[in-house]
Amino acid sequence: MLTFSLYAGEIEWVESYQAGVEQAKKEGKNIYLLVTSESCRWCHKLEATTLLDDEVVRQIHKEFVPVHVTRDKDDYPSYIKAKMVPMNVFLTSEGRVFHTMPGYWNVEDFLSVLKDTRYKLKRIDR
Repeated sequence: MLTFSLYAGEIEWVESYQAGVEQAKKEGKNIYLLVTSESCRWCHKLEATTLLDDEVVRQIHKEFVPVHVTRDKDDYPSYIKAKMVPMNVFLTSEGRVFHTMPGYWNVEDFLSVLKDTRYKLKRIDR
């Protein structure tokens, strides 16, 4: 019960991409990078609904270092393309992209994508 309560509520975003990479290496976790824009209504909807769900928050904190950046404002590697937002990018702690998913996702679908992400990561580790 204590573990659940630690992750309930909101995602605790890391302040920058570089800080996220450093934390991921230190903790032995992968990175969940959310790229948004200030005027994107789907970004705001994702943040106000799906990313506040207790189970989504729990799984993200358990498996990833969460990093939020604003396209055209914050620094992140140029090889991470975000032609549309929101863009959900999953990276290894070394910064290698292993899964991306553009757009808004409801809670049920987002949890399914997290499951797919774990599967893809296992295939990479082989």
